[in-house]
Order: sequence, then structure tokens, then C-alpha cells
Amino acid sequence: MRSPPYPSDLTDEQWRQLLPLLPRAGDNCRPRKTDLREVVNAIFYLNRAGCPWRMLPRDFPTWRTVYNYFEDWKREGLWLKIMTDLREQVRVRAGRQPTPSAGSIDSQSIRTGGPVKSTAPMAASGLRDVNAIS
Repeated sequence: MRSPPYPSDLTDEQWRQLLPLLPRAGDNCRPRKTDLREVVNAIFYLNRAGCPWRMLPRDFPTWRTVYNYFEDWKREGLWLKIMTDLREQVRVRAGRQPTPSAGSIDSQSIRTGGPVKSTAPMAASGLRDVNAIS
């Protein structure tokens, strides 16, 4: 692992929780050459820094490798599964049901204005609003 870590890097405990949720290499496939923890750290770095893929620091796997993993996992629905599993773990630890039984959506609580009034026709000379104060 790199030294020193970036602020967006996973802690050892976070990695232990996330590792079982990531896909394993196939049994009849070649062993992986890429460290998945570094791929995830690179994705989190990009998310936090907001930089383009090609500006990924060189101490991570190549940007193309990280991008391919990200896109594959997105297409497979892995990110949604990870977020669902982690949310359920947090809720169970807090003594709640794994999934919420109710939800709340905030609605607008203030008026933004009355009905829109039609605007007066613009004066032909100078195209200024006839209601405007001169």
C-alpha cells in the first residue's frame, strides 16, 4: 500500500467490511494482478477530489484500469448492492430493522410568490417596459 495514505483511502476496518461485497476472481480465471483495495481507493479519491479520470495520481492503478472496474461494477449493479448492504448493516447495529418501514419527503414550506401577472407590451421605441419607472 502507498504511504502516506490519501484522506479518501479506506481504513483497514472499512476494507474488511467492503471486501466480502466485491466480486471474487473466477475459479477458472487467471489470478488478479490489480489490488482491488487500490481500485476502490482510487474511485473514492476521484469522487472526493472531483478530478478527471486521466488526472488520477500515478501511485494508483492506471486510470483506465480503475475506470473499467468502476464501469463494470456500475453496469452489474454492484454499487447499489454495496450501498444497500452497508445501509442495512448500519441500521441493524443501531437496533433497527434492516430496511426502513416509512419514508419522508420534504415539501416546499414557503410560498415563492403569487400568480404571475401578464407583462405589459413593450414600447416600440427603445423596447423598454412601459411599467418600468423612468
